[in-house]
Amino acid sequence: MNRRQWLQQSSLAALLIGGAGLPRALAVAEDSKRRKLLVFTRSVGFQHSVIARKEGKLSLAERLVTELGKKHNIEVVCTKDGRVFEAKDFDTFDGFLFQTQGDLTSEKCLDGSPPMSRAGKKALLDAVAGGKGFVGCHCASDTFHSKGGQWENQTGEQVDPYIAMLGGEFIRHGQQQKSWMRIVDPKFPGLDGVKDFEKHEEWYSLKNFAPDLHVVLVQDTEGMKNLDYERPKYPATWARKHKKGRVFYTSMGHREDVWESEVMQKMLAGALAWTLGRVEAEVKPNLKDVAPNASVLPSPKKKAQSNRSEKSIV
Repeated sequence: MNRRQWLQQSSLAALLIGGAGLPRALAVAEDSKRRKLLVFTRSVGFQHSVIARKEGKLSLAERLVTELGKKHNIEVVCTKDGRVFEAKDFDTFDGFLFQTQGDLTSEKCLDGSPPMSRAGKKALLDAVAGGKGFVGCHCASDTFHSKGGQWENQTGEQVDPYIAMLGGEFIRHGQQQKSWMRIVDPKFPGLDGVKDFEKHEEWYSLKNFAPDLHVVLVQDTEGMKNLDYERPKYPATWARKHKKGRVFYTSMGHREDVWESEVMQKMLAGALAWTLGRVEAEVKPNLKDVAPNASVLPSPKKKAQSNRSEKSIV
């Protein structure tokens, strides 16, 4: 290694150590190489305020990821245009960050942007399977739903291939409320020094968990309101390998203050570093150990029967 290469690696290593709380012990690979990230935020049935653009300006989430990119030598491209997945320069992206909602191949959507084609969806999934990185935030799990009942786990071909890649699927959410995130893997990139934390957020109830999930944060359902959380603890943030690609998802990201919080930005910085191949992390499957009853879902029918029984008694 010549002096110039040493300086390039040393300077970026210092940036990773100093920025957004990445652990010092992480091995940095090819850190002099600039990465290119596509941030995709198309919304079909509901557009979250954090990704809504005003007067043609980037949304809050897009701006925050762009700023993270500047700090960590990542070129960030933000779009809502589904045609990007068949564009000539699609192969130049090293990874993707999604905060999307609904069937992205639908012609109509709330922001009026062009849809992703079926070929575009396949191109995305092939890109991740081939070694690209993927980060999903919040409603990325409320995208491309699987066939079958809402309150049931699906298996095999019933699970949409996008959901199979992501590792879990949105069922529904209750009212915004405070809840605890329990840290399962404090050594995952970006969580150095972070302890269990409580946040006010729109928490997602999730299903169809991939068996090979490496759970990073667990949703503590104790004391939570609403039917959606009447279930054992379950994964809220995880990482997994999708063939050659690296996938990260967090259910956090509905509220502006959550996006602006230190823990969210540290976690995203770590997730991007790992999914883009800048750092290594141990991501062995641990779902059965840390959330063994995650597949036990709330039962609206039982709740309705219980309510009817209570009314008859009164």
